[in-house]
Formats: sequence, structure tokens, C-alpha cells
Amino acid sequence: MSDLRELYQETIFDHYRRPRNCHALPDANRRAEGYNPLCGDRITLYLRVEDGIVKDVGFEGAGCAIATASASLMTEALKGRTEAEVDALFERFHAMATAPADRPFDDTTGLGKLAVLAGVREFPARIKCATLAWHTLRAALRDQGDTVSTE
Repeated sequence: MSDLRELYQETIFDHYRRPRNCHALPDANRRAEGYNPLCGDRITLYLRVEDGIVKDVGFEGAGCAIATASASLMTEALKGRTEAEVDALFERFHAMATAPADRPFDDTTGLGKLAVLAGVREFPARIKCATLAWHTLRAALRDQGDTVSTE
């Protein structure tokens, strides 16, 4: 099991050091900002949605390793998905990240690489870091103008 945990940590640090889709999206038609006051993570998420499908996604911001890796992994998972699929992915990811740490959570079906973030539930303060990009995504999809906060 320690080999798997090591692989997960390596993936998280890779996405932190070299985040994917970390750029503004000039032709975005949805945008939202998120803020985690606990550790200062900030994110601006850009989406280009056409005919109900996420065609492109990008993000900018500054944050801890978990927040940045979560945003990077999330953006990779979104491209080409319908808004309904994105909503379902949000629900699956949120259920995984917020499941009680004292109970097993083995159902990572459909999460792909996002499953590497399952370990955050063992560290309650880090859950907000991992879910910030996701709550910001939901606000962007719903075209909500206020900054999303994890508090």
C-alpha cells in the first residue's frame, strides 16, 4: 500500500510543479473566482462551453500543492464532457474528498487520476484545498458572479 501512496504523492507533486491548463482563456464564456482563506489559495477558473460541452478550460491562481494539483487534475478531466457529466463528476469527487476518514471509501469509479486526491480526507484542513477548484467550477457552470469561498 505504501507504493500506491508514494505514486499518489508523486502525481500530486507533478501536477503542483507543472500544472496543466494553467493559463487564462481569452475566449472563455464562463468564469468564476475561488478563495480559501484558511491557507490563502486563490483560483480563477475559465471555461468555454459550447452546446453544453466543455470545449476548453484553464485556470490561474496561487495555492498550496493540494489546491494546485486538484485544479490541474480537474481541468484535465473536464475537456469534452457535457455539463451533466461535469456535475456528476463534481458529486463523485466531492463524495470521495469529504467521506469520513475513519470509514473505507473504495469506490473511485469514474474518477480516473482524480483518485490520487482521496488521501486528503485524512487531513480535514486539506479538504478545502482539494475542493476549492471544484466549488469554483460549479459556480462557473452556474454563471454565479460572487467569489466562491471555502468558509
